[in-house]
Amino acid sequence: MINRRLLRIKALQVLFAFYRNAGDSLSNLEKELFLSIDKSYQLYLLLLLLPETMVELAQNKIDLAKQKFRPTPEDLNPNLRFVSNRAAAILAQDNKLHEIAQDKRLNWAHFPEITKKLFTQLINSDYYHEYMAAETCSLDDDRLVLVNFFNQEILGNADFEAFLEEQSIYWNDDLEFVLSMAVKTIKKMEGDPTPRVNIMPLFRNFDDDNFAKTLLRKTVLRHKENIELIDKFTQNWEVDRIAAMDILIMEMAITEIIEFPTIPVKVSMNEYIDIAKFYSTEQSNVFVNGVLDKIIAYLKENNLIIKQGRGLIGENDEVSTDNNDAPDDENI
Repeated sequence: MINRRLLRIKALQVLFAFYRNAGDSLSNLEKELFLSIDKSYQLYLLLLLLPETMVELAQNKIDLAKQKFRPTPEDLNPNLRFVSNRAAAILAQDNKLHEIAQDKRLNWAHFPEITKKLFTQLINSDYYHEYMAAETCSLDDDRLVLVNFFNQEILGNADFEAFLEEQSIYWNDDLEFVLSMAVKTIKKMEGDPTPRVNIMPLFRNFDDDNFAKTLLRKTVLRHKENIELIDKFTQNWEVDRIAAMDILIMEMAITEIIEFPTIPVKVSMNEYIDIAKFYSTEQSNVFVNGVLDKIIAYLKENNLIIKQGRGLIGENDEVSTDNNDAPDDENI
């Protein structure tokens, strides 16, 4: 589930805290990185448990309405479309999802305030009213109302983001990506002949696990060499006056370019320039781009960049500053 972009960001955050707090052992640093990664996966699972909770709240609302002293005809004959939502039922009945969630102690039972807010937003939305009033309802319609719920009630919801921040410091930057993975899971949910949810694994493959670990370790071990390189090509700047985040982003970029022979230089370059846009100062991406350009030219000139694999041996492409060339999620 976790892609390389998020792995780089997680490593960046852990390394930033590592250098800011005068360091720790590499083993503890690794533990912190993988704890952060696992927390992202927990958020993914937690989001997939939300539709079941929304259905439970809808059923409770129906049950309470029937208990009124003078229930209306609508109270006595409610629209059961949402409480019968097949997509939510498939999630609720998926043993694997609930086994993993139980093992990680994930549920919404202790957070009634935020779930009730989300439910109120859901039942007051236009897409919900259209769903409930439609003449027919397919599994696709059931899936779509859940997708709309995620995209319209959770994404950009300040209350929900504040809730996540209270629950875990690791979730501050995860929601948009993790939410997209939850939506993808719902869209790929299977109905007939056997209802099934394809729960994504934490890592797509062993290479991603190894990528995160190696990037973290090598960046720490290459720290002195990387700083010397950065200092060499920022002669008009004192290194201690450059933003600490800029330095770390460049350190990680240099490490990845040198230590990962199967990742194209241009991919690494574009990834870290994009990260600089969001995690450092306003002009950082331009500064980082300029310095890395010079460092990469120097490394190539001295044969310090060795790429191997199909289409990578003898890679001599000029580094592109057009980030549209960088894939959203490289599969290397």
